[in-house]
Amino acid sequence: MRIISGVYGGRPLESLPGRDTRPTGDKLKETLFNIIGPYFKGGKVLDLYAGSGALGIEAVSRGMDEAVLVDNNHIATRVIKKNLQITKETFKFEVLNSSSDAAINLLANRHEKFRLIFLDPPYAKQTIEQDIENILNQDLLDEVALIVCEVASDVTLPEEINGLQLWDERKFGKSKLYIYQQINSIE
Repeated sequence: MRIISGVYGGRPLESLPGRDTRPTGDKLKETLFNIIGPYFKGGKVLDLYAGSGALGIEAVSRGMDEAVLVDNNHIATRVIKKNLQITKETFKFEVLNSSSDAAINLLANRHEKFRLIFLDPPYAKQTIEQDIENILNQDLLDEVALIVCEVASDVTLPEEINGLQLWDERKFGKSKLYIYQQINSIE
């Protein structure tokens, strides 16, 4: 596993030991970033089930200003912090060892706004729709925002969730990507 492109491109990333996590592979990650835009011009990214932190690190590498990386697994947060060292810009990242609900509440209390949000919970514990509802209720989205969801290939998410429109959907082997946008946020 590595950072694909951008200022940190080519640097290796450590993944979590064992089979409890399912890291987004390099090929899927590269395809995802080609879909949502290979490079960004600022903004904040939230990776709510960060695992190794690969998606948030990749987004900052490609031009997002900063990232909040959340995972409730202590081992995962240690791996994320180790992976952040290779960026030599750890000040651009915040790591929260927290549940998704607690992190969303904390970020809402701080009046944070995100332009890009990744939701990739463990397949057996997917709460994508509830997470999106919570994100919307807590007003965490920037005026122009995308929410990228990775789910098992047999999972079907709706075309619209509380005003967010499905912008793109792709299947990759055992995984499926759903990309939501705010209505009229992408031309």
